[in-house]
Amino acid sequence: METLLQVIKDAETRKIAISHFNIANLEQLKAIAHVGMRLNVPVIIGVSEGEREYFGVHHVRDLTKSYNDEHAKEGGFRLFLNADHTHSLERAKEAAGVGFDAVLFDEGKLPMEENIQRTKEAVMAVKEASKEALVEGELGYIGSSSKVWKEVPEGAAITPEDMTMPEDAARFVKETGVDLLAPAVGNLHGMFASAPNPRLDIARIKAIREAAGVPLVLHGGSGIVDEDFVAAIDAGISIVHISTELRVAWRKSLEEELKEHPDEISPYKIMPDILTAMEAVVERHLRLFNRI
Repeated sequence: METLLQVIKDAETRKIAISHFNIANLEQLKAIAHVGMRLNVPVIIGVSEGEREYFGVHHVRDLTKSYNDEHAKEGGFRLFLNADHTHSLERAKEAAGVGFDAVLFDEGKLPMEENIQRTKEAVMAVKEASKEALVEGELGYIGSSSKVWKEVPEGAAITPEDMTMPEDAARFVKETGVDLLAPAVGNLHGMFASAPNPRLDIARIKAIREAAGVPLVLHGGSGIVDEDFVAAIDAGISIVHISTELRVAWRKSLEEELKEHPDEISPYKIMPDILTAMEAVVERHLRLFNRI
C-alpha cells in the first residue's frame, strides 16, 4: 500500500491535492470515510493536540486503521493520519511513535530563528520515533483557531510584507529538514461569517514551491473561493486543510435536528441527517481538489 509521501508525489504529478479534514468525534470520521470510499480517493484525517486529547491518540489511530483494514484500495481510498498543530516535542514523538503518518509541528507564531530551531528539534525527535512519519513545518502566522470570524485575527499575516517570502521558505526547509511546508499566502484559519476569506497570493505560492523544493500545505481552507483553490493547486499546493466548514455543518445540522426532535434522546436516531450535512461538505471539496 502506498505511503503518504507516495500519494503526495502522485498528486503533484496529476495536479490535484489531497484533502485534509480535522475530526473531534466519530460522526466526523464516518462522514469523511464514507465519501472517501464512495469517490475512491485518499484522505488525510487531522487531529490537533486538543482533538487528540479528547479523542485519545490510540483510539483515533485504531479507528482510522479499522477503516483501512476493511476498505483501503491500492491507488484509491485510504485514510492517512496527521498530528495537526502540535506544539510540544513530547506530543510530536508520541504521535509518530503510535503510527501517525505525519506530524505538523507548529511554531509559526515565533520569530523565524526560534521557529527554525524548534522545528529542527521536532524533525529529529519525530524521525527518531518513526522513520516513515513526515514532518510539516509552518512558516508565517495565519491565526490559531477554527472559528467563524467577524474580523481578521490579530497578528495574522494577510499583507504582502507579512506573508512567507520564498527565500525564507528555502532557508527554513534547508535548516530544519521538514518534509512539508505550510506557508502564509493570504490564508487564515477559520472563516468569516458573511464574506469569503481573503484571496490567496497565487504567484507567491508558485515562487515558494520552487524555492522550498518540498510539497506545500494550505491551511485555513474553509471560506476560500473555488477559483483560488484550483489556482493554488496548479501553483504547487499538494494538501488542503478544511476544518471550520465541517464544524459549522455539524453544529447547524445538530441544532436543526434537536429543534425538530426535541424529545429524542437516542443519538443514533438524529445522527443520519447530521452525517448527510457533513458528507456534503466533504464531497464538495474532495471533488474539487481531485478534479472529479
